[in-house]
Amino acid sequence: MDTADVVLTGGVVWCGLDLPRAEAVAIRDGRVMATGTTAEIEALAGPQTRRIDLGGRFAMPGIYDAHMHLLPLGIDMSRVDLRHEVAPTLEAMLEALRARAAVTPKGEWVLGRGFNHFLLDVGRFPHRDELDRACPDHPCYIVRTDGHSAVANSRALALAGIDETTPQPEGGLIEIRDGRLTGMVAETGREPFEAVLPHSSVEEMVEAIERAGNMLLSHGITSVMEAAIGLHSGWDEMVAYRRARDEGRLPVRVYGCVMADKTRTILPQAMAEGLSTGKGCEMFRIGPVKMFTDGSAGSKTAAMTQDYMGDPGNKGLLCIPDQSELDAMVKQAHDAGWQMGIHAIGDAAIEEVLNAIEAAQAANPVPDRRHRIEHCGWLRPDQMDRLERLHVLPVAQSSFLYWFGDNYETVLEKDRIAASHPFRTWIERGLNPSASTDCPVTDIDPRPVIYNLVTRKTRAGKVFGLEHCLSIDEALHAYTSASAYASSEEGLKGRLEPGQLADIAVFDRDLTAVAPEALLDAVCELTLRGGEIVHERAAPA
Repeated sequence: MDTADVVLTGGVVWCGLDLPRAEAVAIRDGRVMATGTTAEIEALAGPQTRRIDLGGRFAMPGIYDAHMHLLPLGIDMSRVDLRHEVAPTLEAMLEALRARAAVTPKGEWVLGRGFNHFLLDVGRFPHRDELDRACPDHPCYIVRTDGHSAVANSRALALAGIDETTPQPEGGLIEIRDGRLTGMVAETGREPFEAVLPHSSVEEMVEAIERAGNMLLSHGITSVMEAAIGLHSGWDEMVAYRRARDEGRLPVRVYGCVMADKTRTILPQAMAEGLSTGKGCEMFRIGPVKMFTDGSAGSKTAAMTQDYMGDPGNKGLLCIPDQSELDAMVKQAHDAGWQMGIHAIGDAAIEEVLNAIEAAQAANPVPDRRHRIEHCGWLRPDQMDRLERLHVLPVAQSSFLYWFGDNYETVLEKDRIAASHPFRTWIERGLNPSASTDCPVTDIDPRPVIYNLVTRKTRAGKVFGLEHCLSIDEALHAYTSASAYASSEEGLKGRLEPGQLADIAVFDRDLTAVAPEALLDAVCELTLRGGEIVHERAAPA
């Protein structure tokens, strides 16, 4: 009889939605061999078997974040942290930039990430003049938490070639007030900076992937979709991922989304190499094609069919306003064998994406391609019908409601917020919605995601759309098997059953048996990838 390489015994094992609970797991050759009682699994152990005593702890399939930005997260970890928890006021933010400038050679960039203007004491975006005072000798560029808008100081604007005579870009904004640049740019208005910002070397990118991936393991995350390979540094980002894989420096399994925007694309090179969705190995697999069709609700750039509250005439921005142009882009990728993973948050953008996917499928039907709409936050009932008919998957972030829900009240009516991210309806329509963070837009921490899925509560405790609450089992399914379904990997990962990868997260408490508020305090104590321990929490001193 074959014996197990590893056994985990004496715990509470959540194997997956609608699967029986277990006490123990046996692992052989990196895959689940069996689950069952402790006695049943102990019988599969041999002299060389590694034994792990769960001690009553909770084991579940490794978490799969279905939409996040691993490489940018690793790079951002070396930039000035401007999140509210670190810099809650405008002055604190400027002081953090000033401190970085003091140790940066004059003329080099000072870069920051993560501010949320809604949470600043001034309740607005910083102004270029304020960044000038903090960094008078450096170009300075800071990105809002959602990644869809930024603020530049005067030196940065000059390097990007932007002044008051610069035409407004299609699908973007370069803000001018009282005849003068404020420094705020949004969507395609940010693109001139991409040409002048310092870009990491391939080795620095590999280090960033490794750094961020190891942090994810500490949260029990073993798989991710990297949501935009090629977004900032072109093909070098693909090179970096391949090197990380080949050198054993890729801590988590990656489903890599390929950028194919109008102005930022690596799709031609990917296609020239014969790549398409699904190619690759268990550690790094090619994912969908990524395009942006709008921005974010927090920046009021998500494309809506209704005005933003208190802002008559502002319905956001369509990044590709010509439907026929998007149709052609989607058809090219669809015909070449690619899954689509298109960014669309507002219902106007969602409509445009559904039109393009429907046209591509009508011309060349491909059953079960599982095209995706990334975010898919604000959609109408008629669009829900089309999602179901076309089987287009919503890849949404309940973390947006947790972290940004209180801010949404300043730009959208309460009933519109409550109707957003309708996970319950998606489940009822058979769309198998997944869970994710869009990190570094929100924190990578999976606990607020699970908490919001089961409560629909914001960080401040407000409830929006109680009717869309999920059970804890449904929430864990969204973060495991449903995420795998969105990458056509549900036969490989997401459940603890024989033959699946032995990717396992172990928490200090039974997530299915505690009050929702206790989910926020749960601690990941152990993470296994392919049966190997890749994270173990140090015992308290």
